[in-house]
Amino acid sequence: MEEANQSVVSEFIFLGLCDSWDLQAFLLVAFSSLYLITILGNVFIVLLVIADLHLHSPMYFLLANLSFSDLCFSSVTTPKLIIDFLKENKTISFRGCMCQMFFGHFFGGGEMVLLVMMAYDRYVAICKPLHYSSIMNTKMCIQLVTTSWIIGFVHSISQLAIITQLPFCGPRKLDSFFCDIPLVIKLVCMDTYILEVLTNANSGVLATVCFILLLISYSYILLTVCHQSKGGASKALSTCTAHITVVMLFFGPCIFIYLCPLSITWVDKFLAVFYGIITPLLNPVIYTLRNKEIRNAIKRL
Repeated sequence: MEEANQSVVSEFIFLGLCDSWDLQAFLLVAFSSLYLITILGNVFIVLLVIADLHLHSPMYFLLANLSFSDLCFSSVTTPKLIIDFLKENKTISFRGCMCQMFFGHFFGGGEMVLLVMMAYDRYVAICKPLHYSSIMNTKMCIQLVTTSWIIGFVHSISQLAIITQLPFCGPRKLDSFFCDIPLVIKLVCMDTYILEVLTNANSGVLATVCFILLLISYSYILLTVCHQSKGGASKALSTCTAHITVVMLFFGPCIFIYLCPLSITWVDKFLAVFYGIITPLLNPVIYTLRNKEIRNAIKRL
């Protein structure tokens, strides 16, 4: 079936972000700079956690994995976008499109679950401090990270298994700068209403469930600490603000894209840029600026 699909539609055409060459030249410089900073920032955090013995704890182990996930996630679409700014015909092969969708949902889905794992780590640290070292041991940390990658893989491969079996026989223009499941399904030569609902529900439900779990976790942390000590609220906020900020920035656009019934092209493109390019850049910035131990590790380095 894959060979049959490719024999009819061998490539897709991106319409991109804009038509103006002047604006594309500006975006080329801007996104190239942002991508370079994203790569350097996330690689720096990973190496810093590995090199500094003071950061060898479950929280920073999970943070290093988050930075690695951001590094991979931003590399799925951004390099292709930057290269396409230099080309008049912005095309991608059928297999390249399938790869973009697979790795985009693999790293994106895995990162959603990883953020839940980080919230669980903060819950144990703040609400059960005496049991923290016994609960969040090395084995548990590895299991949490492995679970996030497994869920991301299952989420991605389950959708791609459906997409690759669909008949692509005509339209091949995508009004975007990357391949995503809701856009690609619209090019299928059959009635896709049910498929669109199922695939959007797959991504939307995963994002919504993770988001609700995160809200419950951080709400419980704040309530528990407020009851325990008078100054507990400020301490809990200081500890969790960076996590909550990342959660809102990451999940907000994702939930809107996959669950909002309206489809406004420029809004979808803006959210896709924010979700795929800006958020992986903001994560290392947020954790670096708001985390005292990270700042101290940088000074020691």
